[in-house]
Amino acid sequence: MNHPQYILQPVNPIFIIFSLIVAFVLNLLPWGFSVGIPDFVALVLVFWSIHQPRKVGIGIAFTMGLLMDVHDAVYLGENALAYTLLSYFAISIHRRVLWFPPLVQSFQVFPLFLGILVIKLGVRLVISSDSHFPGWLYFLECAVTTALWPIATWLLLAPQRRPVDKDETRPI
Repeated sequence: MNHPQYILQPVNPIFIIFSLIVAFVLNLLPWGFSVGIPDFVALVLVFWSIHQPRKVGIGIAFTMGLLMDVHDAVYLGENALAYTLLSYFAISIHRRVLWFPPLVQSFQVFPLFLGILVIKLGVRLVISSDSHFPGWLYFLECAVTTALWPIATWLLLAPQRRPVDKDETRPI
C-alpha cells in the first residue's frame, strides 16, 4: 500500500513504432544457439496490445507476422496467424492483466506465448509431411519470453513515467 501509483503520460506513437522495429531487428539477429531464444516481436506485441489496444491491434500483429514469415522462410501465414491470435487474446484480457504488478502479469501472459508456439507447431505438423515434433525444449522459448516480461514492462513504460519531483500546487 505504500507504493505510489504514478500517472503515466500518453504514449508517443513514434515510440511504439520504434519498439516494434527494435523487436523485429532483435528477431533478425543470428543467435549462436537455437533453443530458448525469446520471440521479441511477440513480447512487444503483447505488451502494446495490453497497454494500448486502440493503437496496436490485430492489423499490426498480422503485418508483423507476415514480415516474420518472410524472414523465417516458413509457410506464409504461420506467424501471421499466430501473432493475430496472440494480439486478439491479449486485447481480450488487457483489463484484467493491468490490475496486477508486472511479475504477476507474466504468469497471465505465459499461456499466450505458449499458445502461439502450439499454433506454429500445429501448422507445421499439419501442412508439411516431413515435419516432426521438435522435442520439449521447443517450448523453452515461451518460458524465456515470459521471464522477460517484467523487464520489457519496465523498459517500454519508462518514457511514459512522470518525473518523481512533486509539485505542491498540483493536486495529483
